[in-house]
Amino acid sequence: RPPTPPPPGAPTARILFLTDLHWDRQYVPGSAAACPDPLCCRGAPHDGPGAAGFWGSYSKCDLPLHTIDALLAQLPNATGHTGNDTGHGTGSFAAAYWTGDIPAHDVWQQSRGDQLRALRTVTALLRAHLGGLRVFPAVGNHEATPVNAFPPPYVRGNRSAAWLYDAMAEAWQEWLPPAALHTLRVGGFYTAQVWPGLRLVSLNMNFCSQANFWLLINATDPAGQLQWLMGVLADAERDGEKVHIIGHIPPAHCLRSWSWNYYRIVNRFEGTIAAQFFGHTHLDEFELFYDEETLSRPVSIAFVAPSVTTYINLNPGAPQTPPASPQAPPIPPALTVPPAAGYRVYEVAGSYPGSSHAVLDHETFILNLTEANAAPPGTPPCWQRLYGAREAYGLPTAFPADWDLLGRRMQGDEQLFQRFWFHLHKGHPPREPCGGPCKAALLCALRSGRAADPTLCRPLRPALPFPRIQELWHHRRLC
Repeated sequence: RPPTPPPPGAPTARILFLTDLHWDRQYVPGSAAACPDPLCCRGAPHDGPGAAGFWGSYSKCDLPLHTIDALLAQLPNATGHTGNDTGHGTGSFAAAYWTGDIPAHDVWQQSRGDQLRALRTVTALLRAHLGGLRVFPAVGNHEATPVNAFPPPYVRGNRSAAWLYDAMAEAWQEWLPPAALHTLRVGGFYTAQVWPGLRLVSLNMNFCSQANFWLLINATDPAGQLQWLMGVLADAERDGEKVHIIGHIPPAHCLRSWSWNYYRIVNRFEGTIAAQFFGHTHLDEFELFYDEETLSRPVSIAFVAPSVTTYINLNPGAPQTPPASPQAPPIPPALTVPPAAGYRVYEVAGSYPGSSHAVLDHETFILNLTEANAAPPGTPPCWQRLYGAREAYGLPTAFPADWDLLGRRMQGDEQLFQRFWFHLHKGHPPREPCGGPCKAALLCALRSGRAADPTLCRPLRPALPFPRIQELWHHRRLC
């Protein structure tokens, strides 16, 4: 049974979503924003153009802590609530989902002490600003050192990840129940109730990562996490609960065996899994899941939200204005400037009998970096609403079938596609336009909730062979 819109007057809830904060404690305003190193905006300040801004820079740079602090400080009424709040940019949050990547990209010089300092500092910042709001975190690939190195739970001693999971359990104990803290200490994943009728599952997606060398030993289910997930979903199905799944790395970016098994689980529990939320790519996109029998009926969607950090491995270009779409008004010119930080707010069906707990809409907020850095010292930066999904794309609802139709519409509507391309990069697309090969690869990626499956792209009749599409996918993966 596909989800249905809530009846008139039914409660909705707003969920704050944060991902890829990447705090750089060595960020120095005035330092070089362009440099030959893997991470810039560090080192001695210098005069002249190309200096790192106080609030951040759109370059190979992560964020200073005061920018993350300012983002959290301006969030509206961050307290627990599940009422009839459907406003744009105002009102309180029912919960927060936080999908990892806390430290900066200076992976060559990080120690365990550095990682734990980042974990504790940013966790304390969230707790201070969000007050009693429950935060549900997930483990990112940058939390470990060496980066991406997450040994399975059966690895003991100094090579294990216990140093990280124990610290997380200690830092997050006010947000999570004892049973969740137990599995978090074992393997970095857990389940907890968000509110009556809605259960959350936080997956450690590093156990499917293509960059985790420990998975050379076992790439199928190295931590028994998929087996555990099936048990949680079966219990939720029995108890009449809906489930939100959060994680860092999106499923299609996973190793093939893990990804295909996860796809099968989503198919089996399509009536229980109400929504999926991921980060990692730093871009604003999604991955669709279809029924395994025909690969034609959309059964679920993994939303992939843009990063808080400015770091992206693409050449920044001049600010562009997206073309107007017949379904929605154009974005105001005031917002077509290079953004720095971004965050997402999801509106979901609230707690009432028969609720789908599905995503009804989402909004993305960005920082006008040019204005913020040009303002007088001491002026707090102002985040602005970039767009709302249903408004921007003319969606009747925000269920999987609507996003499937959007992908098909974008294939023949170039203005609509360029609008999506604009939002993909938080309002600052690269200088090089997205032409035929790029468009074919992106539209194919949006349909692909599992790795390395050319059959998912066939309905689009792409002009490119699938190996070429895969090359383009790998070219734009940066994290």
